[in-house]
Amino acid sequence: MILLALLALAAVPGSVLPQRNVASDPAAVLRYEAEHPRLAPWLDRLGLFEVYSSPWFAATYMLLLLSMTGCVLPRCARLWREMRATPSPGPRRLDRMDSYHRVTSDAPRGVILARTAAVLRGEGYRIAASDNEIAAEKGYSRELGNLAFHLSLLVLLFGMAGSKLLGYEGRVALVEGETFTNVSSSYDALTPAALMDVEDLTPFSVTLRSLETAFAPTGPKVGEPRKFDAAVSYSVAGEEATANIRPNEPLDVDGTKLFLSGHGYAPKVTVRDGRGEVVFSDAVIFLPSDAALTSDGVIKVPSATPGQLGFEGVLLPTAPPAGGSRSQFPALWSPRLDLTAYAGNLGMDDGTPQSVFTLDKSGLRPIDRKSLRVGETMRLPDGAGSITFDGVARFANFQVARDPGKEVALVAGVLLLVGLTMSLVIRRRRQWIRVTDTPDGGVAIELAGRSLTRRTLPEGEAEELLALVTALSPERSNRSRSHT
Repeated sequence: MILLALLALAAVPGSVLPQRNVASDPAAVLRYEAEHPRLAPWLDRLGLFEVYSSPWFAATYMLLLLSMTGCVLPRCARLWREMRATPSPGPRRLDRMDSYHRVTSDAPRGVILARTAAVLRGEGYRIAASDNEIAAEKGYSRELGNLAFHLSLLVLLFGMAGSKLLGYEGRVALVEGETFTNVSSSYDALTPAALMDVEDLTPFSVTLRSLETAFAPTGPKVGEPRKFDAAVSYSVAGEEATANIRPNEPLDVDGTKLFLSGHGYAPKVTVRDGRGEVVFSDAVIFLPSDAALTSDGVIKVPSATPGQLGFEGVLLPTAPPAGGSRSQFPALWSPRLDLTAYAGNLGMDDGTPQSVFTLDKSGLRPIDRKSLRVGETMRLPDGAGSITFDGVARFANFQVARDPGKEVALVAGVLLLVGLTMSLVIRRRRQWIRVTDTPDGGVAIELAGRSLTRRTLPEGEAEELLALVTALSPERSNRSRSHT
């Protein structure tokens, strides 16, 4: 229980703080670092931006797994022995037990015991009979449910461990018309498990043909997403096929699933350098920063002459007519691209990795700023070149995941629910029927029961059994004493 509490406590930062390699918001950590420049480095040193892959979280999880194994296996062995055990004999004084009844009868002792045993077996009781007593117990399946419940917890942990050790998760953003091939170098971010070999990725390729989106145009929820539909074509082992990927409807390729986790816009631009040569012409992914899909990004042109060029931009899908820096609606109703141009050294020549979403401005100087509509061109001063806003394409963000332990976790989840339901619903109880001789030549029949759970004995069960016993000789049977 302490380890479960520690694991739950350790997961809190993963819910409160942004996490790296989250497909739905890949720039969340970058934004947090920009907003908290002093705090973010310390949080990063503690691994709080990668909680679920941090050593301290993994250590807590492994300790919980070992502790659960040490607790559950002996518990299962004990429950198994209890489930197979025969009912224990009744106490010396049955009148101290619950639902005690005593009647007399002139029927033979053997007939009473045989008839009672047959009735109890028909009701699902397990029987242990002696010369003058029957001990019966019912509800053993409750212990089976208890056993299944405890085992399911262990199976669930092993399933989760299998996913973390053998699976992987990656993220890739595709502009309409682009193709993704499932190799490690094609991912924007790839997080393989500890025992997973990145050379064993499922071989396939996926092309984003189109992305259809729709938003609520009016009403109290104006701008709320209504439709995301990514039409793709994919190739597996030389066979071509098409599919539509929607939220909660992933594409499954031999156990590897592609989830549509996000979308946005990629402005198409053409950059010419000072010689008039086209040095860049492509769609550039801009990351959304609000619900109206106001998006920001950068464009880097290291091959420009006479000097390298860089651009910081903000795309407004529906720009306000009277100016403003935020989009009014997420659809492409009136797109505008606000650009700030820089010239100088992009810092890409020394081979140091750079984020495609940030611009290193230490060697750059701003040279111009302008807002462009589709088809407009910004001509840079001093013959540095120009940039033309050609249009806007859509991009889709896909989360690619292989989770080999999900089937194990599913089985464990079903087993847990079934076992818990059985342990809560089924009542385990015992009944004792003792037959002794009386001085007048008859027999005294004592019946008592006991609940082995917190719930009481089923109402009327003892009375029904007593009625069956007394029916053997109704003219001489009489109830002398009873209590419940």
